[in-house]
Amino acid sequence: MTLDPAFEPGARKELGSMVFTAEAIIDFARRFDPQRFHIDAEAAKDSVFGGLCASGWHTASVWMKLNIATSTAEAERAAAEGRTLPEFGPSPGFRNLRWFKPVYAGDEIFYSLTIRGSRPLASRPGWSIMELTSEAHDRDGELVMSFDSAALIRFPEDAEAE
Repeated sequence: MTLDPAFEPGARKELGSMVFTAEAIIDFARRFDPQRFHIDAEAAKDSVFGGLCASGWHTASVWMKLNIATSTAEAERAAAEGRTLPEFGPSPGFRNLRWFKPVYAGDEIFYSLTIRGSRPLASRPGWSIMELTSEAHDRDGELVMSFDSAALIRFPEDAEAE
């Protein structure tokens, strides 16, 4: 099997960026992580963070949104060019989720993923499992979040062989 270079180990994909506004931070936190340093700018000044900051779950959720948007745009480009991309299945999970520094209102965060490799699954003929490392950096290039994950993937050649 010859892999599309975009799916080879070491391939890095830039997913885009998001500016975290105070309004978005508070809205997300009110719904999913209502801690004082995420929902109250005044109370956040007296916290360990010293100011309103995004929930780590918010930064992770934005990664997912940008990942899906990037994948959708790639699929549309490939279809227009007559190319077939791999089919993605579910993820069995993630490991090593780390939040290295807070994301404050006004911060722009840049997201990416890097493919570490893939291997066929004996339990699901035609499917492989792809291992990824995902990261989020601030404008200064400092790491604010990272995690390792996996996803089921069926490469076009494997689907044709079934």
